[in-house]
Amino acid sequence: VQLQASGGGLVQAGDSLRLSCKAPGRTFSRSRRIMGWFRRAPGKEREFVAAIRWSDGITSYVDSVKGRFTISRDNAENTVDLQMNRLKPEDTAVYYCAGGTGITWYQTAPQAYEHWGQGTQVTVSS
Repeated sequence: VQLQASGGGLVQAGDSLRLSCKAPGRTFSRSRRIMGWFRRAPGKEREFVAAIRWSDGITSYVDSVKGRFTISRDNAENTVDLQMNRLKPEDTAVYYCAGGTGITWYQTAPQAYEHWGQGTQVTVSS
């Protein structure tokens, strides 16, 4: 399944952005689905940002974004969003949405996720 991510851009520190990810057509089981957002900054490994369990909306976040980012899902639209507030220069990265089944809602390892989007660039200037 190819996920479709959108919403990146260039903003200033303190601004907000909202990323969205759509799982098109017939997709993997919603009842067992975990959706996540990851990011990769230049020269760094891919990093877990947030995840949500589709069935009940329970969420998890990396400590560096807690209180600033919110992950949510829209069952009717089959989308998962990442609202990013009070952005910092260190949030600059390519952001990827990912999906998996049969994993925990706090799963942070990217290799556990089966489906990926193409990535969207977020650049935060100081």
